[in-house]
Amino acid sequence: MNNEQVLEQLIGRIVGPNEEVAAEASAHVDALTKPPGSLGKLEQLVIRLAGITGEARPSLDRRAVIVMAADHGVVAEGISVFPAEVTPQMVHNFLAGGAAVNVLARHAGADVICVDIGVNADLEHPDLVSRKVRKGTANMAQGAAMSRDEAIQAILAGAEVVAAEVAKGTKLFVTGEMGIGNTTASAAVMCALTGTAPASAVGRGTGIDDAGLQRKAAVVSRALSVNAPDADDALDVLGKVGGLEIAGLTGVILAAAAHGCPVVVDGFISTAAALIARQLAPVSVEYMIASHTSHESGHAALLRELGLKPMLDLDMRLGEGTGGVLSLHLIDAACRILNEMATFASAGVSDGSNETGRTDDSSTAASEVRGEVSP
Repeated sequence: MNNEQVLEQLIGRIVGPNEEVAAEASAHVDALTKPPGSLGKLEQLVIRLAGITGEARPSLDRRAVIVMAADHGVVAEGISVFPAEVTPQMVHNFLAGGAAVNVLARHAGADVICVDIGVNADLEHPDLVSRKVRKGTANMAQGAAMSRDEAIQAILAGAEVVAAEVAKGTKLFVTGEMGIGNTTASAAVMCALTGTAPASAVGRGTGIDDAGLQRKAAVVSRALSVNAPDADDALDVLGKVGGLEIAGLTGVILAAAAHGCPVVVDGFISTAAALIARQLAPVSVEYMIASHTSHESGHAALLRELGLKPMLDLDMRLGEGTGGVLSLHLIDAACRILNEMATFASAGVSDGSNETGRTDDSSTAASEVRGEVSP
C-alpha cells in the first residue's frame, strides 16, 4: 500500500460528530439555571464538544499542543526579518520550556509536543519527536517546494503523532508551528485554493517593513506562476507552494477528526493547514475549533472561508500555538458549565412555566432568572 492509499484510509475513518449526543447536551444546557442562550458562544462550544467526543458530559483534562517545526527554502528571497537559523534555535527553546507556548501551555495544563518534521539542521534531544521528511523545502519561487509524496509523508507523520498521543489518553489537540518563512507559504496556499490576490493574503509575519511586504507579495505571485498549483487538488497545492509543518498540521487535524477529538486551530499557518484538511476531508471542519483571529492580513478571511468563528481577538501573530493554548481556558469554562452548573430542577428553582396561569413569587423569580417579563 502506497502513502496516498494510507492517507485515503485515514480520511475514510472520518465521520461526522454524534448528533444525538449533541442534542442531549443541548437539552441539558437549556435546563441550566440561566436564561436560554445567555452564555452565548460558550453554550454553542460545549454542545459541539459533546457531539465531537460523543460524550454528553465531555471531560478534556488531557490535552496537547503539537508544535510542528520546519524550514522553508523561500527564505532565500528575503521575505523574513529573521534568518532561517532561528528555526532550530527556537526548537531548542521549546524543548527547554522557555518559549511563549511553553509558558501558556503550563498555565493551561497542556503538554507541548515538539516535532521536527523538516528543520534544516541535525537535532537531537530526548524530548524531541523526530519525524523529519527532508531538511526544509526548496525555494518555491523557483520550483516546487517538495514532491507530492513528501507532502503526503508529512501529513502521515502528523497523523502518527496524534495516534501516539491518543494512545496515552489525550483527547484534545492544539495546532502549533515554528518555521521561518511559513507565513509566505501559508499565503501561497491560501491564494492557490481560494483565488485571493497575493497582496491581500500576505502579512508582515515576523515584522517586515512596507518594502518587504511588497517583495513578499511578489514572491508569492512568482511561486504561483512558476508552479501553477491545481486549486482542485489540495495535495498538489501543498507540495508545490506549501510547507512541511503545514502538511504535518494537516495530518494532526485529519487524525484528530478520525479519532473523534476536537482540534483547536491556532493562527494563520494552522488555518492554512485546516484549509488543506477540509479540501481532503470536508467533514473534518466539524472537528475544528478556531481559537483566535491573528493579526496576519489573510487570517480572518481564511476563517470565513472555513466558516469558523474565533473565540479570541487579541491582535496576536506569534504562532507556536499560543492563541490556541489561550483558548483552552474557555473550553474548560464551557465544560465546567455543562458538568457543574445546576438545572432548574436540581436547584429547586421554578423554570417560569405556569400551567394554571397563577403568578406567584417563585414564578416571578424564575422569570427574572430566565430574562422573561412577567405578565
